[in-house]
Amino acid sequence: MSHGPLMLDIKGTVLTQEEREMLAHPAAGGVILFSRNYASPEQVAALIADIHALRAPPLLIAVDQEGGRVQRFRDGFTRLPPAAWFGELNRTNTKKARSITQRIGWLMAAELRAVGVDFSFAPVLDLGLGLSSVIGDRAFGAEPVVVAELAHAWMMGVHEAGMAAVGKHFPGHGGVTEDSHCELPVDRRPTGHLLMEDLVPFQRMIDYGLEAIMPAHVIYEQADRELAGFSRYWLQDVLRNQLGFQGVIFSDDLTMAAAEQAGGYAERARAALAAGCDMVLVCNNPAGAAEVLAALVDHSDPAAQMRLVRMHGRKALAREALHLDPRWSEALEIVARYEENPSLDLDL
Repeated sequence: MSHGPLMLDIKGTVLTQEEREMLAHPAAGGVILFSRNYASPEQVAALIADIHALRAPPLLIAVDQEGGRVQRFRDGFTRLPPAAWFGELNRTNTKKARSITQRIGWLMAAELRAVGVDFSFAPVLDLGLGLSSVIGDRAFGAEPVVVAELAHAWMMGVHEAGMAAVGKHFPGHGGVTEDSHCELPVDRRPTGHLLMEDLVPFQRMIDYGLEAIMPAHVIYEQADRELAGFSRYWLQDVLRNQLGFQGVIFSDDLTMAAAEQAGGYAERARAALAAGCDMVLVCNNPAGAAEVLAALVDHSDPAAQMRLVRMHGRKALAREALHLDPRWSEALEIVARYEENPSLDLDL
């Protein structure tokens, strides 16, 4: 059975029979985990093993583990600094900041791989322009080249741990004040400005080998009337053709308020896939996920399936071996320094 086009979530720390049936559906392709699915490293490792055993190839397992305020697994995992902390370090010592960013990227990925998670939806490639509260300190900084280089360092660490990287939110969420979880953001800046500024981190990361991208639930009205995640202009003309991206395109969560303009859940999923997404996410709405599964039962996209295979995690250290690795101790020392001074004046 190949990877289906839907990534969905589950309710708790163990699978229910209903969830097992949904995950066995041919349109299912992955599971995104949240804090409610986590009790301990041992528990989540058992849950992931259970999910992986359901079918072959195994379903992809993802989580939002950026660091800072967006970190789903906490107790038993290292508390990671927000991206803006690395950007602040970069102001005083560029070389050291990139080295530290790479080590923490490795730490994030190594801890997740040790329990079986395939990838995290990170890094954030949006510009921290001081406008978007939903982005805020999740951004490495306001300068496109700095964001690109720190994200590259992060990705190098992630790759070292055997994990693919996912850049978000294409073509850039930093220029709007609205939160797409709750309302419809509209970016009114000229398209040329976006191409010269916000797209720079995405272009550079693509050149560096970025495996996956998640588009924003934002309308860029000077370029196209559709949300970026439903726009053939952004996903095909710009991302695939102009920027030459050959990796996976994941939709952002189709249950977010900004996505409502595309219709019901089945219509949203079809629109996102038709625009160029390889896999769509439906979170925190089992009825919506069931609707999408039924609608996509006959969906087939061999090219997307080939791309999705590359998102499986590779080599992984067991937790015991990880804790004996000198890289783990070194990374913990860096985090300890962050803990001593987590509230740097980041001007956000």
